Amino acid sequence: MQAIHYAVTPLDPARHLFSVQCRIEKPTADGQLLSLPSWIRGSYLVRDFAKHIVEFRADCNGKALGFERIDKRSLRIDACEGPLTLHYTVHAFDESVRKAYLDSRRGFFNGSSLFYRVVGADEAGYEMELQRAPYIEWKASTAMQPRETDSDGFGTYFAPDYEDLIDHPVELGPFTRLDFDVDGIPHAMVLSGRFAVDEARLRKDVAAICHVEREMFEQQPKLDRFLFLTNVVGMGYGGLEHRASTALICSRGDLPRPGDTSTPKAYRQFLGLVSHEYFHLWNVKRITAASFQHSDLTGEAYTRDLWHYEGVTSYYDDLFLLRAGLVDAPTYLDVLSEQATRLQRTPGRHVHSLAESSFETWIKYYQPDDNTPNATVSYYIKGAIAALCLDLTLRLKSGKTLDDVMRAMWRRYGATGKAVPEGGLEAMAQSVSGLDLSAQFDDWLRGTGDLPLSTLLAEFGVDAKRRAAVAEADPGGRTGGTPMNVWLGCKLRPGTTNVGYVLTDGPAAAAGLSGGDQIMAVDGLRVTATNWSSILASLWADEPVTVHYFRGDELMSTALKPVLPPQDTWTIALAPTPGEAALARRKTWLGL
Repeated sequence: MQAIHYAVTPLDPARHLFSVQCRIEKPTADGQLLSLPSWIRGSYLVRDFAKHIVEFRADCNGKALGFERIDKRSLRIDACEGPLTLHYTVHAFDESVRKAYLDSRRGFFNGSSLFYRVVGADEAGYEMELQRAPYIEWKASTAMQPRETDSDGFGTYFAPDYEDLIDHPVELGPFTRLDFDVDGIPHAMVLSGRFAVDEARLRKDVAAICHVEREMFEQQPKLDRFLFLTNVVGMGYGGLEHRASTALICSRGDLPRPGDTSTPKAYRQFLGLVSHEYFHLWNVKRITAASFQHSDLTGEAYTRDLWHYEGVTSYYDDLFLLRAGLVDAPTYLDVLSEQATRLQRTPGRHVHSLAESSFETWIKYYQPDDNTPNATVSYYIKGAIAALCLDLTLRLKSGKTLDDVMRAMWRRYGATGKAVPEGGLEAMAQSVSGLDLSAQFDDWLRGTGDLPLSTLLAEFGVDAKRRAAVAEADPGGRTGGTPMNVWLGCKLRPGTTNVGYVLTDGPAAAAGLSGGDQIMAVDGLRVTATNWSSILASLWADEPVTVHYFRGDELMSTALKPVLPPQDTWTIALAPTPGEAALARRKTWLGL
């Protein structure tokens, strides 16, 4: 079968419509079957991309053809000898990294949103033609292999199979492109939106992160190029990994401003996002769970190992900032404190195991509600702490490290293209170290107890202690101040007096408050989004107050009895006088 050819045009930015034409030279004789994916790799939620198709028609040699819808994502075209041409438009107004977007400022798309799979032709070879946008200053950027393109990136690209076709997102617009070299490999940061940025610093810092990650995997794989496609907005944060690129979204304040030599938390978090998504180049995109690798994207693909693919990556993302010299060890330990604090403040950690959280991501992680903190645990956050515990255990008991395990995973699976079976990382950790870790994995992954964080860190000259929060916004770490007067066990939605969530073990739950309730008054005094903190500061433990609130359109009241704040906030810091052995272990882990 000859290459399938797709032509993409930003048809109507005002109405957010892409136009797509697909030419199939030799369609299936009994009627060509087409199907759009239901989910995108790396984001585990059924998104049903077919719902964004607006108009669809097909013709053969200028003659219109009929078609039959088979299910929500698939249709069959009437039989014809070919060539068969499909014409359809796609509504694109999702500014996340997972779908497609088009307006007068920029365009972006993942192939899974625009390109029907031509069933039976996965290995036929695919051409993607990016046609000139209606705005003369627009450019195009993608990591797909160019075949014949102009200086602005418009023209024809080639993908050897359908999976490759949909694994290279495309950015369109008057973006800024920052090119830099990493170990002889061309990299680029493509920035869309309004922003001010220290270009030289961003190049240098991102290159340093990429270098230490490539060094860990002994400079494999050899790449032709890598792109960071970054949408800069007023408020946003996230990323999605691809085989030779990543799509990112960040806030304007996350980028380093010209003349500012400090490393504020927002910039450090952006660098952590860059590090996280780049590490997926190995861990997910090439070291891949069998259930994901074998999925045709038509329905959910289940694994109990997302703690490995996302949790391990979350452990390494900030650790690489330390290895690259972009943060110091005390700052890195503050980041660990924040992760441990988020986990400690999640009652669901005693309800839902890491394995269960991984398996049920399709209905839980991407669809949170007001009960999420009570019902589940994040395989990112607890997975990162579990990966830390595994790394420290390996270092302590075998002289091996999680680095050694990940390199072994690369050699066996990533470099060979073999899929990773369930429990693959568990088996590899035990094989590499020679340790029997079955009891630890049963506890950490399939149990719901707390992880041995402070015990393990003490062996590495690091003190890990819990304390009470000093403010509602206290994230953990080296924060000074007097503990809060009281704790209610609930959180308001930002800028409102509506309850965002209620923790099952707190006073608010005991008083009958629920997510969505609008708090109006406490002891007869009006509550606003701006005075909530001062009202909390005026309360005393064990002294009940009357809370008036709306649930729907009904005014209700309840007696709420505040309590002293729990010890749910971690401070993890270098021990001032560690023993000689602990200091030596700390140096191999943190570098000092």
